[in-house]
Amino acid sequence: MKIYHSTAIAAASLLALAACGKQDAPASDPTPPAATETPAAETPAAAPAETAPAPAAETDTAAATPAADTSAAIADAASPFADLPAPYNTADYNRGRRTFKLCQSCHILKEGGGNLVGPNLYGLFGREAGSLEGFAYSPALQEADFIWTPDKVDHWLENPNTFLAGNRMTFAGVRKPEDRVAVVAYLMSETGYDASKMPADE
Repeated sequence: MKIYHSTAIAAASLLALAACGKQDAPASDPTPPAATETPAAETPAAAPAETAPAPAAETDTAAATPAADTSAAIADAASPFADLPAPYNTADYNRGRRTFKLCQSCHILKEGGGNLVGPNLYGLFGREAGSLEGFAYSPALQEADFIWTPDKVDHWLENPNTFLAGNRMTFAGVRKPEDRVAVVAYLMSETGYDASKMPADE
């Protein structure tokens, strides 16, 4: 009986030790399990602000400005005589340039360009008749006593010989009034016309 009792006690002790060993086993490994890296959650892209279309509006405005400038430029190109006094401010530029071709074999419009058969017309308006230095005028023009104004040039172009008898200009004249107005306006725009140099009665 003693042997059986001792054996039973020993067996019980072994069972107890085995149980303790199973419970303490994890504690015997001091190294904690390696942490597994968890991928960071992707931050969703911020939604565009509701006011984002504003730059587009600015772009539209900016785009509209050149269009307006272009329209203004076209308007200016269509009326290059706008700053001239009436009736020359509404003259047809192309008609004036075309009519001047009747004159360009004898006259030039460039400042300091010298003279041809006729005197240089740059600075004509506001100049005393027959007074351009370096040009040999006829006695009729040398003795004339008037200032070249747009109106005087208009009447001269209608018929130079009738306007001033005895002058040497061999030109039959420009018959159509609209051609004369246009060419006078063209001359004004090309020869440095200055309204302040016109006589007070003009």
